[in-house]
Amino acid sequence: MRDFTWGIAATGGIARTVGAAIVAEPGMRVAAVGSRSLARARALAATLEAESAYGSYEELCADPGMDAIYVATPHAQHLQVAEAAIAAGKAVLCEKPLAATVQDAEKMVRLAREAGVFLMEAMWMRFNPLVRRIADDPRFGEIRSVQASFGFAAPYDPAHRLWAPELGGGALLDLGIYPFGLAQLLLGMPSGLRVTGSLAPSGVDAEAAGVLLYPGGRHALVAASLLGNYPNQASVVGTQMRADLQAPFWAPQRIVLTGPSMEPEEHVLDPADNGYAGEIREVRAAVAEGRTESSIMPLDESLAMMGLLADARRQIA
Repeated sequence: MRDFTWGIAATGGIARTVGAAIVAEPGMRVAAVGSRSLARARALAATLEAESAYGSYEELCADPGMDAIYVATPHAQHLQVAEAAIAAGKAVLCEKPLAATVQDAEKMVRLAREAGVFLMEAMWMRFNPLVRRIADDPRFGEIRSVQASFGFAAPYDPAHRLWAPELGGGALLDLGIYPFGLAQLLLGMPSGLRVTGSLAPSGVDAEAAGVLLYPGGRHALVAASLLGNYPNQASVVGTQMRADLQAPFWAPQRIVLTGPSMEPEEHVLDPADNGYAGEIREVRAAVAEGRTESSIMPLDESLAMMGLLADARRQIA
């Protein structure tokens, strides 16, 4: 059986991390790297032992030697690269958030569905086995509360992607998607949303904290910040059991389950079975099975999250 082949669009830190995960996965390899800088593409291609490098994303997507494209560009460029990959019939794994705007995300999903091409947001948290264990464990009873935060003090630089509106910057899109996403996974979409926060001089959201409201008093308390170092932990409270996720909660190495009628359970992640491995395996399995969407990270849920984050941003003065 031949290897499942990948093209990687962009050469930043996450491209290197996921590229290394692909190289480490049996039966997969990186065939090409694309960047707006041919020199950077060649450097990463050499590191990942890819045979081809391209100085544009369009050339990368046109290469017939790949089964899938991993989009690792800044958020604002996701649509451009995904559109080229979809037009070329390549499966697409697109780094989170799916796009910089709701409109871009909707167009991306429409193009993929019209073309019958696989598309998935690379929300690696959903593929972490410890997070999956929490989502699938009936012993929680009814989940009543999710609490999660993600924040770090980032030096202000209006040209950096975190602070630049034209690059899709802001705490919500880059960090908030994880605490909001954990709530979405475990509680679904909220019936109400109340958010406070502040803006950076560039106009992007520098911090956001809020409560997601659900019927019957269920709720999620979430926070994201580029201004301070948060605990970056999470807790999930059900009527029968509780889970505590150590930092970083979106990629936990260890969780502890506790309840009134049970001894505490500690579960530790197998380093070889992390969220990056899970998401690239899902793409390969979907292509082999002829699926165009993932049941673990459905496109409708990616679109719903884009809308939720946009609603949260509108509430910040």
